Amino acid sequence: MKVQDATQIVLRDMTTDDIHDVADLCFEQQWPHREEDLEKLLAIGSGLVAEVDGKPCGTIMAWRFGESFAMIGVIIVARAQQGRGLGRELASAMLKRLDGVTVILNATDEGLPLYSKLGFVAMGKVHQHQGIAPVQPLVQLRPGERVRPMGVADAQVLDALYSSATGMDRKAVLDALLADGSAVVLCREHEQTGFAVMRRFGRGWLIGPVIAPDTTGAKALIAHWLGTQTGSFCRIDVPEVTGLGPWLEEVGLPEVGHVTRMALGPAPVPGDNVAIFGLAAQALG
Repeated sequence: MKVQDATQIVLRDMTTDDIHDVADLCFEQQWPHREEDLEKLLAIGSGLVAEVDGKPCGTIMAWRFGESFAMIGVIIVARAQQGRGLGRELASAMLKRLDGVTVILNATDEGLPLYSKLGFVAMGKVHQHQGIAPVQPLVQLRPGERVRPMGVADAQVLDALYSSATGMDRKAVLDALLADGSAVVLCREHEQTGFAVMRRFGRGWLIGPVIAPDTTGAKALIAHWLGTQTGSFCRIDVPEVTGLGPWLEEVGLPEVGHVTRMALGPAPVPGDNVAIFGLAAQALG
């Protein structure tokens, strides 16, 4: 698909051949995405590239979660092309493709005015915490609870927990993350009640998603992964409503930034048995 307007901007489908250029745009924005990270995002979604004189100068990606929800992210405009309305053009083109579903995104402060004009409504903030993981004290669990490695038999239960926590079908995302990541499971009397994934991302390791029934369980899952990566760079993105920010600061992961979660359309309704305490990625939610 190609669309050309009077400003000589061409929008076309993103392919794997574009990943190197997308990584360059991320670098210009000081985003940490490696080419491997972008390849995974594209593999489970789709994207558009904006070109000026044949040179990529803008991007947007999208991911569908079932029939009712989608997310958009990796929305970048090269600095040399900012101020021309390219961000709006990219967002509008992708929203046309997603017509009829609720679209969610995590907006930087710079992007908030544009998305508000497009009809997105703020739902809350997500805080980015990262740093070199120090030695971690164990989190005291309740009697009958433990954290163990994920087994093959856990997959279906974890899919259900993830979808319940987000109010969206997240099976495809979880399958993709587990393909090159690892997961631990929170159990209570042998029943799976939460889990956390850790994988390579950006400058080091990303912990997420983190799904748990309560704050204590979430802390135990996060502390487990931080304990395995003492001395390594780790990152986690947590919804503000979880209240995990002060604890993360205490254990050595300071807040370095935030985004605003926004929705265009009816927001998903999570279940009441678990909640999301850490995102799979800011783009994926």
